[in-house]
Amino acid sequence: MATALVLLIGVLLPCWGSFPPFKKGFTKPNGARCSHHSECYSDCCLINLDLGGAFCAPRARMTRTCLPQTKGAINIVCPCQGGLTCFHEDPNCNHQCRLI
Repeated sequence: MATALVLLIGVLLPCWGSFPPFKKGFTKPNGARCSHHSECYSDCCLINLDLGGAFCAPRARMTRTCLPQTKGAINIVCPCQGGLTCFHEDPNCNHQCRLI
């Protein structure tokens, strides 16, 4: 029994930080069909007119185009990843994720 426990710890310990943080309930991975951003692990349900529906998508990275999180069900552009802010400097340019 002790050997099995040591073996289990030896396998899980190196991967400890690679597990995604737990979210309540079942959430869908990126690429899965969705109807509301709360269904997605990334909290972004993005409309895709080419594929005819909405799909879970990753949040925007640094310097990528973004929109602040809306209260609607589906996004046109995803909000920024955690720690980044959707910043709008010039009225003629898109919003971009920045570290502020």
